[in-house]
Amino acid sequence: MLTIYNNLTRQKEIFKPINGNKVGMYVCGVTTYDFCHIGHGRTFVSFDVISRYLRFRGYDLTFVRNITDIDDKIITRSNENGEAFDTLTERFIGEMHQDFYALGMLPPDYEPRATEHIDGIIEIIEKLIANDAAYIVGDGDVYYRVSAFDNYCCLSKQDVEQLKSGARVDIDQNKEDSLDFALWKSVKPGEPFWSSPWGDGRPGWHIECSAMSMSQLGDTFDIHGGGSDLQFPHHDNEIAQSEAATGKQYAKTWIHTGMVQVDKEKMSKSLNNFFTIRDVLEQYDSESVRLFLVNAHYRSQLNYSTDNIDAAAGALERFYTALRGLDIPKLCTEEGVDYEAKFIAAMDDDFNTPGAIAVLFELVKEINQLKSSDPTKASELGARLKHLALPLGLLQQDPEQWLQADKGDDDGLSSEAIDALILERNEARTNKNWARGDEIRDQLTAEGILLEDTAAGTSWRRN
Repeated sequence: MLTIYNNLTRQKEIFKPINGNKVGMYVCGVTTYDFCHIGHGRTFVSFDVISRYLRFRGYDLTFVRNITDIDDKIITRSNENGEAFDTLTERFIGEMHQDFYALGMLPPDYEPRATEHIDGIIEIIEKLIANDAAYIVGDGDVYYRVSAFDNYCCLSKQDVEQLKSGARVDIDQNKEDSLDFALWKSVKPGEPFWSSPWGDGRPGWHIECSAMSMSQLGDTFDIHGGGSDLQFPHHDNEIAQSEAATGKQYAKTWIHTGMVQVDKEKMSKSLNNFFTIRDVLEQYDSESVRLFLVNAHYRSQLNYSTDNIDAAAGALERFYTALRGLDIPKLCTEEGVDYEAKFIAAMDDDFNTPGAIAVLFELVKEINQLKSSDPTKASELGARLKHLALPLGLLQQDPEQWLQADKGDDDGLSSEAIDALILERNEARTNKNWARGDEIRDQLTAEGILLEDTAAGTSWRRN
């Protein structure tokens, strides 16, 4: 049975959907004012794997991943750029989609935007005011009253009294409590705004996710996810405002991904070790980056380094080399069902991708042993390998194309040039010009091209 580590209870739990086989999952998405970084890649590839695996196991999943297209950072950046906020966000939504597609992510079922849910946001705030869980101050600012929710910080397990004692003195002296947070912000000069019962303004960040998640999945849903940095205050505030508005549990299971470090230091622009997804994909092929991202358990910290991505690329080369030359059937036979059972056992244990990948390596070992002695069975196991790699978003490319693809080195030999040299080498060998044949092999080796001579001819791959 599938077990998931629930950050709300701090333990693994058997996963039991609220409504039979149907699963609703909401993941906090990107605030679209800049290019996505490798930390975004880690989080959203992790949830791409989770969504793929839930469907692999037969769940009827509705996957919602929002877009934050209005908040303080967006307004600041749009003013710095001298462009309309919606022009800025539309541009970076397109860039985000391009990056996520490059990393092999499937689109979510729904991708709501905050600006499309202003009416729903206002409706929730009205309920909170009616329930005495929110109050209006000043020119129309609305704050959530933290003291009205007894279980505040139930997710992050923060000590509320310590938070209060450590809180800075807020500029807005009208707040009742230093921990109270904005649900609606009154309009300021030069800012976008919408009409509300309290005056023109815009929503606070936290209330946006409550409105978007509940509009798609209902008052209570199965899984809520995001990066571990969102637990406090964002997710704690989501729980407080949602449950105060509905009187129901907000989300049953909370999943959070670990942070990315760079050479064992926190990724930070101030440390000059900040990498966008595009930075990384300029140096490495996308599937190697994806394998690097899923090769660690989603809850662990992930150390970004060239050595670790090189190791992932090498592992991927082993997988595709094993698949190379197999006559893979479109559907799996009975071969390899024991590997599938072991794969499922690993993934059912809180989406243990390192354990699942270890099973794939076992499968590769047997394929390589059988290639010459029993090519039919090897090919059937190849079908199983591709079938099991699909929930991880791996090994769906043509092996020959992947092995021969130029993976980031624009100065390398083209495929056409390599084929021409191999043809010349074969002709030299036919004419017993061994010296020229060896010279061409050495030239290709220096270019990172590995030749494999078999009875069927010469094949090659990039090293």
